[in-house]
Amino acid sequence: MDGQNCNNICSWTYQHTTKFKKKKKTKEIPDRVTLKKEIGLLSACSIIIGNIIGSGIFISPKGVLEHTGSVGLALVVWVLGGCVAALGSMCYAELGVTIPKSGGDYSYVTEIFGGLTGFLLLWSAVLIMYPTTLAVIALTFSSYVLQPVFQNCAPPFMATRLLSATCLLLLTWVNCYSVRMATRIQDVFTVGKLMALGLIIVVGLVQIFNGNCEALIPQVAFSMDSTPSVGQVALAFLQASFAFSGWNFLNYVTEEVVEPRRNLPRAIYISIPLVTFVYTLTNIAYFSSMSPEELLSSNAVAVTFGEKLLGVFAIIMPISVAFSTFGGINGYLFTSSRLCFSGAREGHLPSLLSMIHYNKCTPIPALLVCCAATIIILCIGETHNLINYVSFINYLSYGVTIAGLLFYRWKKPNLYRPIKVNLLVPVSYLMFWALLLGFSLYSEPVVCGVGLVIILTGVPVYYLGVHWKEKPECIFNFIARATSVGQRLCFVVFPQMDPIEIASPSEWTDRSSGKNSLSGSL
Repeated sequence: MDGQNCNNICSWTYQHTTKFKKKKKTKEIPDRVTLKKEIGLLSACSIIIGNIIGSGIFISPKGVLEHTGSVGLALVVWVLGGCVAALGSMCYAELGVTIPKSGGDYSYVTEIFGGLTGFLLLWSAVLIMYPTTLAVIALTFSSYVLQPVFQNCAPPFMATRLLSATCLLLLTWVNCYSVRMATRIQDVFTVGKLMALGLIIVVGLVQIFNGNCEALIPQVAFSMDSTPSVGQVALAFLQASFAFSGWNFLNYVTEEVVEPRRNLPRAIYISIPLVTFVYTLTNIAYFSSMSPEELLSSNAVAVTFGEKLLGVFAIIMPISVAFSTFGGINGYLFTSSRLCFSGAREGHLPSLLSMIHYNKCTPIPALLVCCAATIIILCIGETHNLINYVSFINYLSYGVTIAGLLFYRWKKPNLYRPIKVNLLVPVSYLMFWALLLGFSLYSEPVVCGVGLVIILTGVPVYYLGVHWKEKPECIFNFIARATSVGQRLCFVVFPQMDPIEIASPSEWTDRSSGKNSLSGSL
């Protein structure tokens, strides 16, 4: 459905749904309502930190150690992984304030490369990327909540699925009810994650001060039985990069950030160094208390750490993992629903998904679609293979988006950019990205091939659903009636956008000088 047809349907549905009857009274529903800007600097930092810190740092940092072969090189990879995430986040900061739209990668790629490229990214994200990631996080949450009940065996399949679905439904209701409540949950659980990691770091530092730091002595830390190949180091970087994924999630909710041109880059520059610092100290704490052999044999490093050093308080670790994943589910729901919202607003998804509640100002239809897609993935049951495809698609989208930054500078050199990063930043990121992508294609050709096929299945869908303008009248009538029913059920209307978000990119230039005069540069 193209933009013009989408607008026709929007007009039709509004004319038929401006009044909802309740208790024999007619309640006037406004034509449009404005998205509430309720994400301040603290909540913005919580969204980034909360989405980066999931279950990975608690469960299996052993992947990096396994591929590097030494403690010292593993720590170097963790630090460099944070540096690479910082390079990417700096590029996204420029894109976020230059193209002030919610939707993150999708909105930027659509603006820069056009509808088809943006739709393919949206298609893969909505179809598999976010539902699979949410399903995996929800299953991790349920597994650790049920662990005290089933201490000597794995929790039953049905029990984990039911608890995961219950958690998803609860957090979907919270996100539908109030943006403020959702961000407060994110704030609280982000603080909980940092406190749990802080406990690990403090215990580790105590161990170091007591002289238990043999594995961290440089001569021992960098000793290895065999020198790892370049491919193994690349795979170690992929493990670390996956642990840092989520650094771009604030860009999905740009329009709900208070003063986004100031708070978005500030939140990025605060959060990424903080997470890198915490991750590095957490790994140092692990190595101060566990030998490399113990760490490699553990399926849940933080739990093993707690059992070894915390005694009766070891239960804190599985609880911390559960809290961490609960906050991660909330963060993913909050941001992924905004991706559906942005896609619908561009005419790439049904227009109902671009609507928000007339009073709560929350994107209820988009949230319900995200929740339903995740529950379907939970019912399928096979998530481990899907997550491999997700990692490839996710990493591919990062590179395409940052390549778009360079293309956009060439395409629109006079566009006003409140932040303009040094050219070496995107170039360095893309060089690293191409190296890792090349090794991924070489080492996992089947996984990468399936990932590309998933993306390319969106091509016929785009041409039939979006590009084909002369659809039969019956199709438009069906979509309009379905949209009308959805509006009545969810009490939603179209949002009123800020003028700067409605303006075309040519209107974002700096009129004061006629040139690309910057208020800040990096």
